[in-house]
Amino acid sequence: MELKLEELKTSLENELENLLKYWQEFTIDKEYGGFYGRIDSKNKIIPNSSKGLILNTRILWTFSAAYNFLKREELLKIADRAFNYIKKYFYDKENGGFFWEIDFQGNPINLRKQIYGQAFTIYSFSEYYKACGKDESLQFAKDLFLLVEKHSYDEENQGNIEALDNKWDQIEDIRLSKKDANEPKSMNTLLHLLESYTTLYSIWKDQTLYKKIEGLIHIFLDKIIDPNESHFNLFFDMDWTIKSSLISYGHDIEGSWLLTEAAEALGDENLLKKVQENAIKLVNNTIQKGIDNNSSLYYEYDKKSKKLDSDKHWWSQVEAMVGFANAWQITNKQEYIEKIFNFWEFIKKLFINREYGAWNAKINKDNLLIENEDIVNFWKTPYHNGRALIELLKRLT
Repeated sequence: MELKLEELKTSLENELENLLKYWQEFTIDKEYGGFYGRIDSKNKIIPNSSKGLILNTRILWTFSAAYNFLKREELLKIADRAFNYIKKYFYDKENGGFFWEIDFQGNPINLRKQIYGQAFTIYSFSEYYKACGKDESLQFAKDLFLLVEKHSYDEENQGNIEALDNKWDQIEDIRLSKKDANEPKSMNTLLHLLESYTTLYSIWKDQTLYKKIEGLIHIFLDKIIDPNESHFNLFFDMDWTIKSSLISYGHDIEGSWLLTEAAEALGDENLLKKVQENAIKLVNNTIQKGIDNNSSLYYEYDKKSKKLDSDKHWWSQVEAMVGFANAWQITNKQEYIEKIFNFWEFIKKLFINREYGAWNAKINKDNLLIENEDIVNFWKTPYHNGRALIELLKRLT
């Protein structure tokens, strides 16, 4: 087992290098600044594509985290580029917060304040502060935290609403994407607020921030996790009435370790124990219902229609690996380590694009590549796989 684990770590290290190299070599927009908004499945740049806050903040987070892990100056230079571009073009100087989308020349085209996007800005600016120590980055993160809580927090029912307009006023269509339900609260936004606040807390031990993290953890334990089936409910009304019948296997297993990380940061042993118990249930339920042939994760299941979306998405496969590593650290059960090996073999075989150096986006139920899916776009970023590789190398040492 020890030799096998060392071989796995070497493979993960090599892939982290390949991933970072791809984003350094192919995604930098030297003409208009920042990074290209889209690169297609054949590694061709889609000219004049718009640029999203999520893509840019996730690039910033990834290269900041990679620098913090590897301590190589060229990685910090990419993070510097991302930070300066976000600050220059996405920041709303009049109202605070950050725009959702700009055109290829840097002009705002979607000015809404999607709380999911604000969360990733806090997350990336906090990680960047760890890398460079710039007070400006930390101050942005602090100010944005206060703005998010001032404008999006539901004082009556707790939790944060999905989106507001550029002036932080209410809007009708608050969906994160076209496939999402138009409901005021979602698991996804709250999960990524939790991860961003946890990272901010690691550099700013503010008591109000502590209470917000604690409150989010309790929302997951009391409102979001289905107590009977151990999965996340996805969409909610203001009063936490469940408005969705979908199960997202990738989010369940990603959330299992992010909740654990947040509880560890607070240092409350009783809360941590409760979170760890739920994390294991989330992982075990996913293993029982969401895994194909012990080596890959289905996308989602609709409890109402009983329809399984059996496609495999790149991001959920690597999040599963971190979830298994977290479960192994909690229980010391080797069965979770074996699943990491199995998933990594599947990823290497089907998701890593050896021709271009990036990762394929989707595999169908027959484990065949779904064609014409972008290598880089608004949502296809280096964050999930980059973070997973770094997390696994830390956890398996």
